[in-house]
Amino acid sequence: MGADRLTADDANRTSTFDGNVVITQGSMRMTASRVTVKEDADRHKFYVASGAPVTFRQKRDKVDEWVEGFAERAEFDDRNDVLRLYNRARVKSNQNEITGDFISYDMRREVAEVSGAPPGKAPPPNSRVKVIILPPKKAPEGAPREGAPPLELKPDAGKQ
Repeated sequence: MGADRLTADDANRTSTFDGNVVITQGSMRMTASRVTVKEDADRHKFYVASGAPVTFRQKRDKVDEWVEGFAERAEFDDRNDVLRLYNRARVKSNQNEITGDFISYDMRREVAEVSGAPPGKAPPPNSRVKVIILPPKKAPEGAPREGAPPLELKPDAGKQ
């Protein structure tokens, strides 16, 4: 972790990082104006980040793609690897993008849920979520998909 200033409260297991905060954990990188980190008795950390915007980036498992997110505020719990993005939240992966006022992203399962308001709050009138999903590029007729093994056909044993 890096920042312009750190305030540590060891008795309460809380640290506050201010100014140009950069957090890295595995392949995840988060930037923010301010991050407060609270550590529990089992040494799991809960992060609350604010900024204009908070950004995060993480490499997806088993593919050469990154997931990127943006919001005014973010919460990350390293016990369950869930990132919650609040206020003008956006998550992009490859050419796909989701936007809404609240996005919960499960980093282990690579599953995102989006809504017009955080849990427990009613969405404002006419609030909408937006999803952009581009279909994968098609291979030329008869050519195998990129990265996929060629299709192997076998005769039907019951019809010989």
